[in-house]
Order: sequence, then structure tokens, then C-alpha cells
Amino acid sequence: MALIVQKYGGTSVGDLDRIARVAQRVGRAKSDGNSLIVVVSAMSGETDKLIEMAHKLNDFPPDREMDLLMSSGERVTAALLAIALTDLGIPAISFTGRQIGLTTDSVHMKARIRRITGERLREAVAEGKVAVVAGFQGMDETSGSVTTLGRGGTDTSAVAIAVAMKADLCEIYTDVDGVYTTDPRIVPNARRLDNVSFEEMLEMASLGAKVLQTRSVEFGMKYNMPIHVKSTFTEGKGTLVSKESSEMEEVVVSAVTYDRNQAKITVTGVPDRPGIAARIFSVIADHEINVDMIIQNVSEGRSTDISFTAPKTEMNRAVNALQPLIKELDADHIATDEDIAKISVIGVGMRSHSGVAAKTFSSLADAGINIMMISTSEIKISCVIEAQEVDRAIRILHDAFSLALPPDQR
Repeated sequence: MALIVQKYGGTSVGDLDRIARVAQRVGRAKSDGNSLIVVVSAMSGETDKLIEMAHKLNDFPPDREMDLLMSSGERVTAALLAIALTDLGIPAISFTGRQIGLTTDSVHMKARIRRITGERLREAVAEGKVAVVAGFQGMDETSGSVTTLGRGGTDTSAVAIAVAMKADLCEIYTDVDGVYTTDPRIVPNARRLDNVSFEEMLEMASLGAKVLQTRSVEFGMKYNMPIHVKSTFTEGKGTLVSKESSEMEEVVVSAVTYDRNQAKITVTGVPDRPGIAARIFSVIADHEINVDMIIQNVSEGRSTDISFTAPKTEMNRAVNALQPLIKELDADHIATDEDIAKISVIGVGMRSHSGVAAKTFSSLADAGINIMMISTSEIKISCVIEAQEVDRAIRILHDAFSLALPPDQR
């Protein structure tokens, strides 16, 4: 008998009919002899409604109160699913993050998990019950306040619970039937991948693929917890995210991803001397702004330009944080560009195959697509290009690396 943790996202539990269908799916898994812990998101759109209500009352609602407010959506879903399971004759009990002993640090709105005791989960499983857990939430281990894990945090809850409970598998049910070589809305003949390594999935999640949340993949990779991505609405094999195998390296490039939520920020006329970059990015770090790509231009005389990319939502905050430095450093000014996007080719096979960078750059150059910034790792090549060129660039690179589904399988 296997212990399986299942996670159902907001679209999967979007209304009562869908919750009833999830209950039936859980029932089938239970009847196969498995022990089950089910982690659920808020019903689709509910969290946004709660945030909107808060902002109608207060333009700057306190983070602590927002965490308590937003955690309620998942609690509603957990209780409703437990009620639906009970109606089917399946013993079930719902829990909040606090009740399963999921403790976090003290950072509201984007807390990080410290530990999960899981005593009540173990009791429920031992009694043959389906344990239904409200995802996305925990408890500040210092103050006892409710905390949330940030958007997409239910994925992180599910994988962390699977690790803590020593589950055999974590299944992530969503509105897509797996991980694809690229966005099927851009490339209709994109291919679903049967297997993806943790490293590839981590790059894909951080580079715009929205199938899994980045922190959930980090948990899976650190503790070697297999994650199976499947569709709530259709039957199929899905995609297994697991430890890298030798067969995975035979495929040079596995996927092409993109991220339109990028902005480029340039500090111009910066003095070209040691310590300046450290000063700039220390300020950025102090404001908890995540920086992605960084480039420093060739020095012209005694000054240079430093450019970096960050999420669009963080652009104004980054500019405001850096503004006092302009006078202090005797720099010129700060320039921004929101009309950019990042595209990336990903594959563990890059470690043992040459020529991927050359093919990437030449394919874009032949199409007249200009590259503004480049970053690489062992299994990734990323380029910043004009936002209007993203779809065309994705199709070009997907074709260049022959990732499409063969004609006889379309």
C-alpha cells in the first residue's frame, strides 16, 4: 500500500461540481488500496476576491491581516472536499496548516517552511481516513500567527508534506496534462514530456513555465521526492519529475520556455571601480528584489553602465531603491525597459553536447531577432529579446531543436 500526496489547484476545485469530481477521483485512488493526503488550493478566483475586498477598505492592508484573510480560501475548499468525500462513504477529515504542525519563518505573504510535525496527519492515515489539508499556509513558529507561502504555495505545501510524511509519490493535479516542450498555445504541435529531471523542471519553473511552482521543485530535488504532474480533467500518463537518469542526457534540449514578466533596469554612467556593483546589488538585496540577469558594459573611460533584469512588478520598487545612489555614486541616471522578454532553451543533455549556444544564436540571428542580454548555465541558455518577438522566437527555436511531435503522432 502506497502513501500518496495529491494536490488539486484552484481550477480543479473551481466550483462544487468540480469538488465533487475530485472527491470521486480521490475515492478511486483510495479504493486501489492507497493511503491519501490531499492538499487543496482555494477555489479559482477566491483569493483575488479576498485581496480586492481588503484593498477596498485599506490601500495598504497589514501583511499579517492579509495572511489570515487569504488563508481562508483554502480552508473552505478543504472542508468542502472532506464533506464531499464523507457523502461518498469515504472517511475524511480536514486540517489547516497550523493543525498539521506546518511552521514557518516570520515573513508574512511569502513565508518559508521551517518544519512539519505531521502528528495529526499520521493519526488520520493510521485510522484509514483521507486527510484533506488546506495548502498555501502555515504558522509563524515565533508568534503563532497565520502565514502564507506566496502565490503557488499550495504546490510547495504538497511536496513539503510528502517529504515530511515520507510519502511514496506527490501527484500535482492541474488543468494541463503534463509538462510540454513549450507553450502549446504558441506551438500547437508541442510535445508532452513523459519524464523531466528536477534540474530541468527547476529551470523551466523559474523561467516562465507555470506548471509547477519553483519552491516545490526545490523541495522535490533536495529530498528526492518524485512529482507526477497530471490533469484533473482528462486521463493520461502526465509527466514525472524525478532524479536525472542516463537516458535523459541523450536528449540535448528538452524544452523552450519564455517569461514576459521581465523588465530591464540600467544604471548609466556608473564609476568603473571596485565595489560599485556590490553597492548597487546590496541595496537591491536589502529590498528583497530578485535579480535575474546582470550585464556590465565595457568601460568607456572611467564610467560604465550596469543593467539587470527583475520582475516587472518589482521594477518601480527597484528604481526607487536605487535613486538615492545616483547622487552618491555620481552616476548619470536610471533607465528602464518593460518591452522585453526572456526566452530559454533547457536540457540536461547540454552538459555532454556542444553547439547548443551556436545553434540558438544563429537561429535567432537568421530570423533577424536581436539579443540584448545572455546568460548561461550547465543546462540552460537564456536570451533577452524584444517582447514583440517572443512567439516567433519560440517557434524558431522549437523547430531548430526538433522538439515538435512527429507528424504520425499528431
